[in-house]
Amino acid sequence: MEEIKIPTLQAIKTLLEPIYDRLEAIEKAMQNKSAQANYSGNKKFYRNNDLKALFGLSNNTLIKYRDTGLLPYTKIGDVYLYEVQIIDRILQSNKVSLNT
Repeated sequence: MEEIKIPTLQAIKTLLEPIYDRLEAIEKAMQNKSAQANYSGNKKFYRNNDLKALFGLSNNTLIKYRDTGLLPYTKIGDVYLYEVQIIDRILQSNKVSLNT
């Protein structure tokens, strides 16, 4: 019968430390890339159909939100574009917190 050896906590930490260090490096690289994307001018936009699908809005509701200034947009020809970052800010500013 073969003896089972249980590793010590220190042995486990020693094994996991390089993995943890690598994950930290990946996280920092992702944060740097995200920061660069924010400043590079690469803006992302929703279209009417995106907002209707994501939030269950109707055409009339989108028109009303645009006309009242609630929903900032850019119009190119007949295409309405809504900047993703602005929509995210609107959602965040209207967030309701329930104190439980």
